[in-house]
Amino acid sequence: MMIGQLLGFTGATVVLVGMPGPNNLYISLRSLTQGRRAGVVSALAIETGTLVYIVVTALGLATLVQTSPTLFTAITVAGALYLAYLGLKLLKAPAGDHAADIQAAPLGRVFRDGVVVNLLNPKAALFFLAFLPQFATRGADPAQLRTELLVLGVGALLIGLTLDLCYAIGADAVGRRFRSVRTTSRRRNLIVAAIYLGLSAFALITAL
Repeated sequence: MMIGQLLGFTGATVVLVGMPGPNNLYISLRSLTQGRRAGVVSALAIETGTLVYIVVTALGLATLVQTSPTLFTAITVAGALYLAYLGLKLLKAPAGDHAADIQAAPLGRVFRDGVVVNLLNPKAALFFLAFLPQFATRGADPAQLRTELLVLGVGALLIGLTLDLCYAIGADAVGRRFRSVRTTSRRRNLIVAAIYLGLSAFALITAL
């Protein structure tokens, strides 16, 4: 693998991973509403999902998705429905006092939801199943190809984690003001739920 390939991969990864999407949105909303700790846990959860994509790509299972538009559409729809589920869960949540609302979601659930959001994120699927293999050496033997894909995957994970943490810290700074505004927990839930549902609708429209 040439240095030029690595530099090109790094630059493209920073741009693609840094662009707003379901992962960044999830991290930002958790940090915005629950604080930096929840944002950091969300970032770690997202990259845990990335580990799964790295293994799948290195083992060559990505070909199954690349050759099956139906399977990719199913992943996209499942991701959209999960975002809708998160939004609807907020709409159904009973309104409570401000402090209770901020601590509403246990960190374990925050982590679990983050892993699922990434695994069902079509942007992440496209990145690892279509974009990342383009930077591997063409004509390489299977063992070399797996090694290169693992190296590229780990590089993408480190870049992603760095950017995710930036989103978490930045959203927490904004969230301090958001959480200090005197408004009902019901109204805050409506705002966050509307964002989840809007992204879910957009994903469904693009997939169908």
